[in-house]
Amino acid sequence: MLSINFIKENEAEVRRAIFEKKVDLDLNRLFALNAEKKELLKIIEQLRSEKKNLFDNNSIAKEEKPGKIQQGKLLKNKLAELEPQYAQMEKEFINLMVLVPNITSPDTPTGKDDKDNVEIFRSKEIPKFSFVPKNHIQLGKTLNILDLERGSKVAGYRGYYVMNEGVSLMLGFMMYAMNKMIINGFSPMIVPTLVNGSTLFGSGYFKGSEYNSDVDDIYEVTGLNKEKDKNANEKMQFLVGTAEPSLLSYYAGETLDESLLPLKMCGFSQCYRREIGSYGKFNQGIYRVHEFMKVEQVIILKANVEEANYLQNEMIKLSAEMHKELEIPYRQIQICTGDMGLGKYRMFDIEAWMPGLNYWGETGSASNFLDWQSRRLNVRYQASDGKKKHVFMLNNTALPSPRIFIALLENHQQKDGSIIIPEVIKNFMPVKYDIIRNK
Repeated sequence: MLSINFIKENEAEVRRAIFEKKVDLDLNRLFALNAEKKELLKIIEQLRSEKKNLFDNNSIAKEEKPGKIQQGKLLKNKLAELEPQYAQMEKEFINLMVLVPNITSPDTPTGKDDKDNVEIFRSKEIPKFSFVPKNHIQLGKTLNILDLERGSKVAGYRGYYVMNEGVSLMLGFMMYAMNKMIINGFSPMIVPTLVNGSTLFGSGYFKGSEYNSDVDDIYEVTGLNKEKDKNANEKMQFLVGTAEPSLLSYYAGETLDESLLPLKMCGFSQCYRREIGSYGKFNQGIYRVHEFMKVEQVIILKANVEEANYLQNEMIKLSAEMHKELEIPYRQIQICTGDMGLGKYRMFDIEAWMPGLNYWGETGSASNFLDWQSRRLNVRYQASDGKKKHVFMLNNTALPSPRIFIALLENHQQKDGSIIIPEVIKNFMPVKYDIIRNK
């Protein structure tokens, strides 16, 4: 979240972000509540001080004690009245603060929704086939490497099995992506996929201050923690939809040395998403599923906007380079204001061409949050000027398993239905194949 001082000092920009990101938030109420809260806290602290000072003097005369006891009771009763009021104010204040959107970068396009996103690069013309290209559903079934019917039988809607040579193909490009990250200076991690609520709140994966099953695209793991109270976010556990929250929370509550920054990490994980509200959206085959694998990039850096933009661009270049080496046509999209999440300052997507589906599908997303996440996670660094500052945080998808699988099958298919394996993947496959053929 943003600090209240930043919101005040940049009120016009914050109001614009509220409008452009379509956030239902009364900023005037937030400001008024902050002032009321401060005034009430002053009164409470004064009463606490008076109560403490009543009996600080051990040489109180005997005749003064009844009066002081009575005065102490009055102060105690007044505090008992005001402290719950303050707690309620604080709760409302936090609930409003978590809704305040980050401002957007000067180069972010202004727009209402994804129709206003801007294509800023396209790698090459989409491939032209001398035959009608099949989609990954047809190819997967014919080659016996993808089974959606039995996947649905076992796991329900959107369930799937990847089989035979398809396993080597998928694990091959996942390990290729991990290797690409490591040789480019990203420290590898296999991260927790079962996490507590503070991890997801801190990284911005709750729409509000607490988990809401009606709107949050997250699986809660029930049966592990039956007790739910004011610390419910700590007691509840959830499955992550990406390695990002686990990577960002690695340093939660810590103060880092400036000399360590930037910190580059990459995480390999299984990912779980409920896909709330996605019914009716483009979801053929395994394009939109509940469970998949992904390699994620995260960078933690100093509070410097120029450096953050530069490093974000470098992460996108790595994603683009991988698409190029996998011989997948791709384009880069800059996301407009109306299609960005609350905490995002600057955002780009990578989309791969999927000829069988006749569709540009998102295969990567790079976001710059500035310090919006680090304030929630309380990750700071000791700057050279002696001050403690919140770090900036960046994230980017390296490669996701299902959509790259789709793009590889559909772009590398041959007339006979076979699939040519890109050269860069072969050394990372459990069993090397040059081609996947119909048996």
